[in-house]
Amino acid sequence: MTAPAKQEITKQSRNGKLPVALLAGVSVEINGQEVTVKGKRGSLTRTFRPEVVVSQESGTILVRPAPGQGQAGLQYQGLSRALVANMVEGVTNGFKRSLDFRGVGYRAEFGNGELKMTVGLSHQPVIKIPDDVTVTIEQRDEAGVKYPRVHIEASSKELVGQIAAHIRSKRPAEPYNGKGVRYVGEQIRQKAGKSGKK
Repeated sequence: MTAPAKQEITKQSRNGKLPVALLAGVSVEINGQEVTVKGKRGSLTRTFRPEVVVSQESGTILVRPAPGQGQAGLQYQGLSRALVANMVEGVTNGFKRSLDFRGVGYRAEFGNGELKMTVGLSHQPVIKIPDDVTVTIEQRDEAGVKYPRVHIEASSKELVGQIAAHIRSKRPAEPYNGKGVRYVGEQIRQKAGKSGKK
């Protein structure tokens, strides 16, 4: 008895099938699985998995499951579409993440491609910043308390997230007094300190 033929999946991911509109000034080059997106903020190149097919049609980019890939093509369609959309947004407007340095004597200095942090440690962490990433430092004053806010900006969303997470990991905000490095808008769950014996 012959095995039943494998059914080809024709449906598409609900979000993955949505076309990605090319914004003004953005161009796309597709070479097999390699996609390059160019815009006013530079260019980004990514090689996509063979389970999907990326094409350009009528001023949009479409991502479809590759023929014969079955369920795997459907699974990677949504992810690939999101990555393409981030590339278009990145070369057009870029991505930004900001961190606050909260603590007495906490400082941040940027120069020569390096971010130097003074965050209450016995040593001064130094983080190398890639050339395609922009770092700016803003001095904030909140109810008389001054602290630095570090802005990380680049065309790659992944790169911005990685660098911001690396900076935060050097001194994560602690849950008792909230001292440390935190993302702007991050809520720190406060814990009650140990009470003395009565």
